[in-house]
Amino acid sequence: MPPSQDAMLSNASTARQSSWTLHDTQWTLSLFGTAVGAGILFLPINIGIGGFWPLIIMACLAFPMTFLAHRGLARFVLSSKNKDADFTDVVEEHFGVTAGRLISLLYFLSIFPILLIYGVGLTNTVDSFMVNQLGMEPPSRVLLSGVLVAGMISLMMGGEKLMLRAFTILVYPLVGILFFLSLYLIPSWQMPNMALPEVGSFGKTLWLSIPIIVFSFSHAAAISSFVNVQRGHYGNKAVAKSEAILKRTSLLLITFVLLFVFSCVLSLTGEQMAAAKAANVSVLSYLANITDNSFIATLGPLVAFIAIMSSFLGHFLGARESFTGLVTKQSNISAKVADKVGAVLMFFAIWFCAVKNPSILDMMDQLSGPIIAMILFIMPMIAVYKVPALHKHRNRLSTLFILAVGSMAVMALLYSMLK
Repeated sequence: MPPSQDAMLSNASTARQSSWTLHDTQWTLSLFGTAVGAGILFLPINIGIGGFWPLIIMACLAFPMTFLAHRGLARFVLSSKNKDADFTDVVEEHFGVTAGRLISLLYFLSIFPILLIYGVGLTNTVDSFMVNQLGMEPPSRVLLSGVLVAGMISLMMGGEKLMLRAFTILVYPLVGILFFLSLYLIPSWQMPNMALPEVGSFGKTLWLSIPIIVFSFSHAAAISSFVNVQRGHYGNKAVAKSEAILKRTSLLLITFVLLFVFSCVLSLTGEQMAAAKAANVSVLSYLANITDNSFIATLGPLVAFIAIMSSFLGHFLGARESFTGLVTKQSNISAKVADKVGAVLMFFAIWFCAVKNPSILDMMDQLSGPIIAMILFIMPMIAVYKVPALHKHRNRLSTLFILAVGSMAVMALLYSMLK
């Protein structure tokens, strides 16, 4: 007996949900692009200064930290009974109105400083390229930063389809050039200092490196929007599909980024990395400035520009969503008006920060990394013990591991503030 039309439709739907599709690839690239930004480009500098062995330990922990944390946040957003709930809706549902709004504010504060960092990083990258590679006079920082920030925000206001198309255009060359540059630097590798560090100093270096690692691999800003799209696209299979996409994203990040980080660290001395930190430029911009190699001089700033721009787009998506949610819940302003007001306010704040040019690494260490840790690592794990829909994940080793990492990142912030 031939199958009915309903059965055929059901089988087609099941096949779409279980197989890998272009939709999944686009979101993998979008999440990858969100993570690969200023954090990745400054990661070799920050962790390389601490020595070779902290880099080895962090390389081993990078995948479980990245995948398990983002999986926990995705599960948290998908645990809502409301199928259209964004992050702000979910925290209010599970933690109450007052606590929910406080967590939503922290969520916004975990994303917004990153946009400030990217405004500074992009301006410095373009300025460095114009002066050092093109031989131009230093441009007006006010004008340069204003044009760059306005251009990125204008692209984000074009809607989801334009955003995904932009990610696809940006991320493919980013992956290819990052990989090629990593291999290209191999002849420049130097033997690292293999001496075992003193235990206390080693532990402290490793501990204080956690916030920058958390920041560097984070794509938390896009998770809420990402899982809501999967819920609409895959229905009750959204959890499984979201986790599959997150796993591939994490593997892609670890493979390409750690190769790049090791290649950069082995190509520079500790003194050179300290000089790059003092110059407040990415590792690729620094390499372009100190070598006579025209290949690195051209591709280094290009990679930095693409990486920061792609990550800016993903984080702006999360900042818009959280700002709009906060404003509409506190007032009678419509979502459309709140969205436009938020875009204007964020433009001027990012522009102002880009002109002032604060230390990027200090902003990562002392603000963004620990706040992201609270939202990405600690809050979803607390929800595992509070939310009935997540109780099945209690007392698992992965839950305790992520909770411990998040706690250490927050304590590192307190230590940096009090020392």
